[in-house]
Amino acid sequence: MVVLVLIGVLALVVGGCACVVWAERGGPRWVRVVATMTLTASHLLRHAQKNRRRSRITGNGNGGDGGGD
Repeated sequence: MVVLVLIGVLALVVGGCACVVWAERGGPRWVRVVATMTLTASHLLRHAQKNRRRSRITGNGNGGDGGGD
């Protein structure tokens, strides 16, 4: 079941990338819409990943020492 989900996600990613390339060459309107959605999702994921890295670098305030007495 998990393999089928991963294959589906991979198909969506490859299809989105193909639409971005096709839209760049002047494809039909629906291709431009899918390309815009793909690029927006990419930017959102990249922004979320940057925020995750930043929060991991700044830590949670206790310095990681455990604070046990």
